[in-house]
Amino acid sequence: MNIKKTGFLLGAFAYAAVLFADNTRELKLSSPDGVQQVGFYQRQTAPAVNGLFYRVSFKGQPVIEESRAGLELDNRIWEMALGQRKLIQPACWMDNLEVDSVTYAPTVDNTWKPLYGERSKVRDRYNAATLHLSKKDGSFYRLDIEVRAYDEGIAFRYFFPEHPRATFHKVVGDLTEYTLPAGTKAWSEQWAQAFFEHLDVNELKRPVERALTLELPGGLWTALLDADVDDWCLTKYQASAEKKNTLTSVMYSPVDVVTYYATPWKVIMTAEKPGELLEHNDIIQNLNPPCEIADAAEWVRPGTIMRETTISTEGAIATIDFCAEHNIPYMLFDWLWYLPCTSHDGDATKVVDKLDMPRVVAYGKEKGVGIWVYVNQHALMKQARELFPILREWGIVGVKSGFVQYASHRWATWLHDLVRLAAENHLMMNIHDEYRPSGFSRTYPNLLTQEGICGNEEFPDATHNVTLPFTRMINGAADYTICYFDKRLKTTHAHQLAASLVFYSPLQTIFWYDKPSFYHGEPEVEWFENLQTVFDDTKVLDGTPGKNITMARRKGQEWFLAAMTNNDGSKENVQLSFLDKDKTYLAYIYTDGGKEVKTRTQVKCSYLLVDASRTMKFDLKPSGGAAVRFVPVSKDEAKKYRKYRGEVL
Repeated sequence: MNIKKTGFLLGAFAYAAVLFADNTRELKLSSPDGVQQVGFYQRQTAPAVNGLFYRVSFKGQPVIEESRAGLELDNRIWEMALGQRKLIQPACWMDNLEVDSVTYAPTVDNTWKPLYGERSKVRDRYNAATLHLSKKDGSFYRLDIEVRAYDEGIAFRYFFPEHPRATFHKVVGDLTEYTLPAGTKAWSEQWAQAFFEHLDVNELKRPVERALTLELPGGLWTALLDADVDDWCLTKYQASAEKKNTLTSVMYSPVDVVTYYATPWKVIMTAEKPGELLEHNDIIQNLNPPCEIADAAEWVRPGTIMRETTISTEGAIATIDFCAEHNIPYMLFDWLWYLPCTSHDGDATKVVDKLDMPRVVAYGKEKGVGIWVYVNQHALMKQARELFPILREWGIVGVKSGFVQYASHRWATWLHDLVRLAAENHLMMNIHDEYRPSGFSRTYPNLLTQEGICGNEEFPDATHNVTLPFTRMINGAADYTICYFDKRLKTTHAHQLAASLVFYSPLQTIFWYDKPSFYHGEPEVEWFENLQTVFDDTKVLDGTPGKNITMARRKGQEWFLAAMTNNDGSKENVQLSFLDKDKTYLAYIYTDGGKEVKTRTQVKCSYLLVDASRTMKFDLKPSGGAAVRFVPVSKDEAKKYRKYRGEVL
């Protein structure tokens, strides 16, 4: 059994001592603020067949109408092997379960501090209950439905108590459905690096990714996603072929478990504004176990990173100098630093001749720039246990895993075990390709970020970019890979500056396809020099998928603001009430200046005094954006600058 999950569950068992039981057949639960409501219950669907169902509502409005819940198991081989050959096999494993009782727990209300995140303190407040079911056919099967009602949304998971005869459980299907109000539309992607489609839920004919953001006809916004997906497989959503307005759960592969065992959490977030879904995504961290790396604070350090594209000693020295000059703490060697890198014949302990790795690592250490390396799955499969200690000995600080399998139970578990192995060797990680987060970085914060996004490598348009915050970014950090100087960009450069703040990533990749020689003194690069990648507070000020997004983040006494628009452009009025009311700030403002700005990036840099009473006005060009850094200044320092008086920026 997965050690991490076992420890988490043992803590839950200790907590269960304070539960009290209710012998009814229905579980009813509300969030502490009374806004989110959920109910689980059984009803007879055929003679001698009990179906398990649930509903979810928000302020009394239906979010999930009566929907099926449960799992499908195929344990027949193990039952026969362990002498239970006469057990009657129901059409569905869930059919002959019966509700035994419901237990309710006191409200939990704690605050904890993550090693890093979008805020420095996280509140964990919820009501909890468990529906206990069992079979009365001599099979000794039991199933619990563990439910939590947060102010931010509903979470539930399936838990198998330990089987007295040690029967292995093979989960072959997830029966959980989501029946939505008629007219619900989804912002969907068929794979993790795909572009979005805005469709009626009945049109989702192929499995789509999570988070799946839903626009309900009554004006509510809902996101379906998961948390603590460890020792499990990828699960997606697909329109039911049998029931209108209903999404089914599609498991990529069967999952073999040894009881006791808890599945990942299923999360249903609901809010009145789409931005609140992103602002409330701490629920994902709260549903994951605490940090298991005792000394993480000593060596896990977020920051920006630049790719070195020449894979040569000379190029690396130049890139390290550039990073040191521009306050970029990390440099990455992507693929081709060992060969062949996409073959089982590759050996990641042997560096190509044109790259003197010891010299580069030593020079980086001298300049305060840590070195990351890309390693393909072929090498990771074959030599990770040998390779990771070697990389640590070389002085490498992090590994970007590339072209890694993710979806089946086997490969999803392998990937998380790889992160654990990296932690043992004090290596940070960045997982690329299809993997999407579900909160594992709370437990193993050496996993700084991951891809799982259609990022700048694909050169998406601005409309795609302003959809991401309300969809993919709800899951957690994403390595969007800013390609700042690339000529293939479909957005303005101010839009790119803003993206580096909006797309949260503790390891923020900038200048992905660039070289130091591409920099010609563009003054707005100071934004990247001062950019923070983890924060003390985060606020979503405004936004709608596909239209616009405005966010503010604080680190220490400084605030950072980013506004992005779609392909059409927009006008944004941003109230600065989030600033400290007793302070005057110097605003470093970066906007699209057009041809009046005589640099190739055409970013206008302005420096104006503001305070919390002001409203900043932006006229964002099509595919444009704006970025602002707010720094508190003294009265004497303020005399050097003029005040912002409400003009359009």
